[in-house]
Amino acid sequence: MNYWTIFFTGLTAGGFSCLALQGGLLAATLAASAEEKNKTPDWLPTVMFLLSKLIAYTILGVLLGLFGSLFQITGSVKIVFLLLASFLMLGMAGNMLNIHPIFRRFVIQPPKWALRLLRKESKSNSLIAPAILGAFTIFIPCGVTQAMEVQATSSGIPVVGALTMFFFVLGTVPIFMALGYITTRLSENFRAKFFKIAGILVIFIALSNLNAALVLANSPYTWQNFTWAFKETFLSNPSNISNLKVNNTILITATSGGYSPRNFTVKNNQEVTITINSQNNRTCARAFTIPALGISRLLPVNGTEEVKFTPTQTGRIVFSCSMGMYTGVINVVN
Repeated sequence: MNYWTIFFTGLTAGGFSCLALQGGLLAATLAASAEEKNKTPDWLPTVMFLLSKLIAYTILGVLLGLFGSLFQITGSVKIVFLLLASFLMLGMAGNMLNIHPIFRRFVIQPPKWALRLLRKESKSNSLIAPAILGAFTIFIPCGVTQAMEVQATSSGIPVVGALTMFFFVLGTVPIFMALGYITTRLSENFRAKFFKIAGILVIFIALSNLNAALVLANSPYTWQNFTWAFKETFLSNPSNISNLKVNNTILITATSGGYSPRNFTVKNNQEVTITINSQNNRTCARAFTIPALGISRLLPVNGTEEVKFTPTQTGRIVFSCSMGMYTGVINVVN
């Protein structure tokens, strides 16, 4: 995956998603540090937490890349993963927004042995505690982090896995630094409002993951299908139907930002040839899939790949990356 894209994902969606799970841990350790008699600078516990977290996830990325070189993750496993991640993130958002006490059950806590070790270290040195807690966050990854872990695993290369996790966690640093400032300097009322905003963003991320799972499962109930149905019902011009450009030879450019163009029209019962030109493609767009036809191709970073099939019925055929993030449509007509 393009490392700038990974960094930006951490800076935006990843930062707020991880805040739902790990932000409370950082706030707790900052509160404990504030009670120490020999006070340290406000920023130092946060830096220790984030530095330790960065190192731990980089090592985890190495292990995930090594694991991916030995095993392959199937499409069904990815669908289940995305559904579970969406479910957990919605529950965590419910807790952040204080909707109902039942959502407190979605707050994942570190293992008991980790908590015992943390309590022991926090009594002896206030800087060791944040460092240990930062490393322990690998046991409670947020939904977007889990997606990055899948990406690191699917790379099958330890170095790529390490860089994937490194740049993602590096992108989350500004959000956590802001949390450190808010926790130590701003009012409780402002903190509550901050977490409500984060909760709304987590809901958006969860719904995006859920839609990606539906895309991979070839479900008709995706955001793309609802958008298409709305346009066809209320915005389409019947006079344009006869002017559709039908061509069973398709050329797609695949880059780190997805596929272009993303909409084609082909003839039914005639062989379709798709030539995919991959250009500096380092994201999940490399894993080109057509879920409805069971077609999956791993594209080169630079190069071409050809896919052939013969449609047997009219309708829409969705193609996407392996994570359901980048999508397109092949319209089949008579």
